[in-house]
Amino acid sequence: MTRSGCHLCDEAVADLERYRAVQGGEGLEIEERNIETDDELHHRFMERIPVIMIGDEIISEFAFDPDAFEAAFARLSQGPG
Repeated sequence: MTRSGCHLCDEAVADLERYRAVQGGEGLEIEERNIETDDELHHRFMERIPVIMIGDEIISEFAFDPDAFEAAFARLSQGPG
């Protein structure tokens, strides 16, 4: 989750892009969602951006956390239960 003019958001996206390049994550899709285009997202995330999510799970807030990101991918690869 991002918004226009947010330098922390720009940094988080750049960090994600670097992570993808270093880790060989060509299949990793980065989707930026501008909270200012959706009232619900704006209300929910206004004070927390950038927010890094995988699906509906919040991985980190305010900055990209590679350790939390890797842990989330590990949980996904293990599957349910």
